[in-house]
Amino acid sequence: MGSSYVAKALAGIFMKISSTQIERRFEISSSLAGLIDGSFEIGNLFVIVFVSYFGSKLHRPKLIGIGCLLMGTGSILMALPHFFMGYYRYSKEINIDPSENSTSNLPNCLINQMLSLNRTPPEIIERGCVKKSGSHMWIYVFMGNMLRGIGETPIVPLGISYIDDFAKEGHSSLYLGTVNAMGMTGLVFAFMLGSLFAKMYVDIGYVDLSTIRITPKDSRWVGAWWLGFLVSGIVSIISSIPFFFLPLNPNKPQKERKVSLFLHVLKTNDKRNQIVNLTNQRKYITKNVTGFFQSLKSILTNPLYVIFVIFTLLHMSSYIASITYIIKMVEQQYGWSASKTNFLLGILALPAVAIGMFSGGYIIKKFKLSLVGLAKLAFCSATVHLLSQVLHFFLICESKSVAGLTLTYDGFVYIIA
Repeated sequence: MGSSYVAKALAGIFMKISSTQIERRFEISSSLAGLIDGSFEIGNLFVIVFVSYFGSKLHRPKLIGIGCLLMGTGSILMALPHFFMGYYRYSKEINIDPSENSTSNLPNCLINQMLSLNRTPPEIIERGCVKKSGSHMWIYVFMGNMLRGIGETPIVPLGISYIDDFAKEGHSSLYLGTVNAMGMTGLVFAFMLGSLFAKMYVDIGYVDLSTIRITPKDSRWVGAWWLGFLVSGIVSIISSIPFFFLPLNPNKPQKERKVSLFLHVLKTNDKRNQIVNLTNQRKYITKNVTGFFQSLKSILTNPLYVIFVIFTLLHMSSYIASITYIIKMVEQQYGWSASKTNFLLGILALPAVAIGMFSGGYIIKKFKLSLVGLAKLAFCSATVHLLSQVLHFFLICESKSVAGLTLTYDGFVYIIA
């Protein structure tokens, strides 16, 4: 289970840290790159309810294994456009280094026309910066990411229920905390590998690197974004193999096995008939639509469940937004390269999250928290998180001056009437 969490963490972070590279490679707009990134949630949303309901009545380990296979296939599909769309050609009009020139944050269309000083910036923007897709191969990245979202669907709901159902009493919280910590460790490795791949030229192995005149600090640089998806795809496929050999019900402790054997001997014919009927119902579970909608109505009318869903929605929105945009913000605000940004975020932020998840599971097991205790723990941790986020409003960084956007090419500040 931990390996599947590592695999999905690798694929998820590689998508986040490669978004700017994909945007440059396919010459697409930031909004389209955001849509590609969001295709994972689109695929996940399509099937999550059905998988959670019907999957719990089927062979959960095999469904998780199939999900890992789909996730790996989707990741590999995302990398395939690199092998079919030819070599990357960067503009050679000027050489930009973020450490020396503030114009590094300009879009490539502005960089290519900066020498046209006889044009006003609005004319340049109108003629050169209406960004259109340079290649339609991004559709395969979109489809692969959506397939990855579909494949990841059974891992969390079915995996958590599988552990919770068959773990010893009081141990499930520790197991779940350990699994989540392993997932966060996967995030750290993803950032480290992402930093390494961002330093590699996109066409590494296909072109003579001595002929490449740009460096990772150049705004036109595109790293080996596709390598991350190949690695995560292979890891996902490998992690799927053990799930196909897991039993429907894992081995229980010795006492429970004796009790189960004793009860099995005492079963009457009526009880055996009920088991046969239950097996037949599993074969025709897709016809049980009425039960599905009844279960859906039951949870949607449960106030406690609705409150928890709202809390999770707000929490995950903050988390996803931070992971998605903090990389690009740091690159543009501080002029860092993608590799440096990925490396620092990986070694500074994510280990603390992994420690928090592991310690959370330990606290629950140590103090044997009840449902109310769990709610109090979640409330306290969410409050601390909120207060730490509020502190960011007092850490105001001065916006970086960018020629053509906040400054004229002669160095004068724009005055907006």
